[in-house]
Amino acid sequence: MHFMSTNVAPFSRSFAIRRIHSLFGLWIVIFLLEHLLTNSQAALLIGENGEGFIRAVNFIKNLPYLHAIEILLIGVPILYHMIWGIAYVIQAKMNSFPASQNKPVLAKFGRNHAYSWQRITSWVLLIGIIAHVGYMRFYMYPVSVNTGKNSAYFVRISMDPGLYTVSDRLNVTLYHKQAIEEVKQQIESHEQELQTLSRDFEKLQESPPPHLYQKNTGQLMDRYQNLEDQKAYLKGLEKRKISGNEVIAEANNFGTATLLIVRDSFKSIFKSILYTIFVLAAVFHAFNGLWTFMITWGIILKMRSQSRAVNCCITLMMIVGFLGLASIWGTYYLNLRN
Repeated sequence: MHFMSTNVAPFSRSFAIRRIHSLFGLWIVIFLLEHLLTNSQAALLIGENGEGFIRAVNFIKNLPYLHAIEILLIGVPILYHMIWGIAYVIQAKMNSFPASQNKPVLAKFGRNHAYSWQRITSWVLLIGIIAHVGYMRFYMYPVSVNTGKNSAYFVRISMDPGLYTVSDRLNVTLYHKQAIEEVKQQIESHEQELQTLSRDFEKLQESPPPHLYQKNTGQLMDRYQNLEDQKAYLKGLEKRKISGNEVIAEANNFGTATLLIVRDSFKSIFKSILYTIFVLAAVFHAFNGLWTFMITWGIILKMRSQSRAVNCCITLMMIVGFLGLASIWGTYYLNLRN
């Protein structure tokens, strides 16, 4: 008996890696859309005193399991796409520039240039993402203090004339060195009282049940908690050391604190230019990659549909790029007048 054999292509690990890399790339494009749409509202001109930006950032901040979301839905896709993307870049041979040592040189083809710039922007994004996360997520990240009923968010920013009116409109309190020292002295003046209340609280905790309600005890415990909250407040206030023309700004929500960080960052022409390069590299890489994603997955096969898809991607690239640049230069422009 003869059996007809069929040749089934074996599963390719390289094929699977590239497909996952491509899917994560699409997810990052969606994230970039949301990120730049939110950031475009950072300029105080848009909305009432940056209300749209503050509301969007607070919504994200209040999501349940935010740290898990950041790691699994943002960190892992970006890290995976970055690692394998750099591996592909190292293997790539760009031949769209006349000075290229690779032959043949195909400088007259637009898509060949797009291929080369996709690889160049990979290096820009590698440096930019590491610097951006380090700066915004760690160096400038607001210090939060929970004082029972309310929360306080502290950020270190440089002083400028416009900050007086901005802080008033955003309901933000500014602390210079002397003001911080005055708060410290006031809280330290209650240190003896706090120690006494602390001993009373420990005795109360050690007393055997039943615990009967006593009004005086409740008032003492409220006072003890209030003094503990004041100590936590001072610790948050002193967490970031200031010098020169710097102040500590206290906001009552995370979104407002983040808006102050964005405003402070884009007071610098140097940082504004660096972020402009970063944004332009990101939008080109994202939407040129979106076009190759659609070809890779067989969404666009005919030459006409591919040409139309290029035009759509370029349009999206310009719109999203405008949103990113609006957050940078809109904020920079307004900082000169606020």
